[in-house]
Amino acid sequence: MKNNIQDIISGYLDFQDLHFKENEDRFKQLINDGQHPKALFIGCSDSRVVPEMITNSEPGELFIVRNVGNFVAPFKPDEDFHATASAIEYAVGVLNVTDIIICGHSHCGAIEALYSDLKYDTDIIHTMKWLELGKEAKEFALSSMPNAAKKELLRYTEKASIVFQLKNLLTYPIVEKRAKEKKLFVHGWYYDIGSGKISYYDNKENIFKPLGD
Repeated sequence: MKNNIQDIISGYLDFQDLHFKENEDRFKQLINDGQHPKALFIGCSDSRVVPEMITNSEPGELFIVRNVGNFVAPFKPDEDFHATASAIEYAVGVLNVTDIIICGHSHCGAIEALYSDLKYDTDIIHTMKWLELGKEAKEFALSSMPNAAKKELLRYTEKASIVFQLKNLLTYPIVEKRAKEKKLFVHGWYYDIGSGKISYYDNKENIFKPLGD
């Protein structure tokens, strides 16, 4: 596992010597043609979850935003700084993506933190505020599985959180409008790190099913 900056620099040099040269024409084409991604992928910042790898996507195919917990804050009509909201609006309003994927995953540190006794700490003040976006999923999980073991409860909360983030996503006027017009489709995915398998949320049956079935 890469564990220091020198390893990262070595990786960059390998990219220059091998991967970039092998795909140089493709990168030049992307400059000339601009970007026309297939989808907006909202994923977790977790270093074990790499969107391009798990979807086998090429450069230019995914517009990606990653944050702690793959959370989506509800739409807020102000002029403050909203990174994830900006990515959503840009992907839909400027790039005209036809699909948005919110992809959660197993063994998520953000979800586990919801069940930890975190003390107020000015060093992580923004993280503590951000984690509030997962509280609704936690409360739902606790009420649905009051006697569950910790491991089972965490896995259930990870999936429940995806559903609540989808609900928040639809509070964005441009997302709601395009979805109603059938010009935009939203998807909830759950990636299992241990198996490499993805399941998707079926909103008609309210369950997660294997992707591709």
